[in-house]
Amino acid sequence: MALYKCKYCKEEKEILKATIVLRDGNWVAKEALCSCGKYMESEAAEGMPNLIRTEPTLKNKRDKLWAGAKEKLVGERGINEPFD
Repeated sequence: MALYKCKYCKEEKEILKATIVLRDGNWVAKEALCSCGKYMESEAAEGMPNLIRTEPTLKNKRDKLWAGAKEKLVGERGINEPFD
């Protein structure tokens, strides 16, 4: 839930779900339209959420991809082994 405030007429509104749309070159919440015709603004409470995908298949694919790329870049010798 976010508290939206109009900086022109000081009206306040609590919005549970907001739809973000592009209006006149600005990203605004569609539901935060004030009675004076301007869009209300809110302060960021927590920021953007982090989305983490936790499927076990993603981890396995990533490990195989790194091992293959490392072998192609470094070759069969290790990164810290000297050239002979």
